[in-house]
Amino acid sequence: MRNSEEKLMTVKEVAEYLRLDEHTIYRMARKGEIPAFKIAGQWRFKRDLIEKWLKTKTKGKHYE
Repeated sequence: MRNSEEKLMTVKEVAEYLRLDEHTIYRMARKGEIPAFKIAGQWRFKRDLIEKWLKTKTKGKHYE
C-alpha cells in the first residue's frame, strides 16, 4: 500500500486540490508550470511534488 507522498494524482484530483479549473491544470502542465508527467498520454502528478511546488509558491508570503 502506498502512503500519501507516493500517491499519483489525476488532472481532476489536482484541480480539486488546488481549486482550479481542469483546463488550467492542463495548460500549466503543458507549459511546465506545475510538476507533471505523462503516462500513456495522460497527465499524472505526484502529490508530494505538488505540495513542495505549492510551498515554493507561498514561501515568504504573509497572509492575515
